[in-house]
Amino acid sequence: MVEQKSWLITGASRGIGRAIAERAIKAGDRVAVLARGDGVAALAQELGDNCMACRADVTDMVAVKAAVNSVVQRWGKLDYLVNNAGLHRGGKIGRIGLDDWDSVLDTNLKGAVNVIRAADPHLGEGAAVVNIGAVVGFRGFPGDSAYAASKAALAGLTRALSIEFAKRGITVNLVIPGLVLTEMTGGLSERALESMRQTIPLGRYGQPEEVAEVVEWVARSRYMTGAFVPVDGGLMSSFGVPG
Repeated sequence: MVEQKSWLITGASRGIGRAIAERAIKAGDRVAVLARGDGVAALAQELGDNCMACRADVTDMVAVKAAVNSVVQRWGKLDYLVNNAGLHRGGKIGRIGLDDWDSVLDTNLKGAVNVIRAADPHLGEGAAVVNIGAVVGFRGFPGDSAYAASKAALAGLTRALSIEFAKRGITVNLVIPGLVLTEMTGGLSERALESMRQTIPLGRYGQPEEVAEVVEWVARSRYMTGAFVPVDGGLMSSFGVPG
């Protein structure tokens, strides 16, 4: 009989995070969905008895620790951690507000660090951390300095922690979605989206479910750590960015 795994997925109330949660539940695992909005409770109820809601902001270490502890108290362990919570604020470097810059870094980088630090004492051999990166963390795009910086830093964090956690048998990898239509991309104009679509070798946007499929595979993979795994329709390859 396959062992039932326990997941904690941040930013899980919509988009890619929700798709990962739905896939893990379908596989028979238990999933804690963490988000700062009240919609996370309705999602957990929708997904059934193997899902629990954790309402917390990843930038609040006290709330994050309480959420992680509640998962471990209920299920006794934590196997897979997915850092998916993200915030995007655009603007060229001379115009983006420093508050926006700080918010992006606090959520996308410090937020991931908070969750990893809270989960660390509960992760044992066979556990996995999957961080969700972005193509913009590897190739330049004007007006995206804050988001790019946060995702590039997350990539560096992934590589460092993959070495740090290796002796404990814990893997740490980065999944890099391309252009996926979610609420985060909803603010872009149709013209901008179409311009971006034309740069994708496969010629279409990605679906959250396609990213979730790869995230699940990466989490379960035991001899891969410190890897960067693009799910981008070939976008990074078309710009000569190493994966």
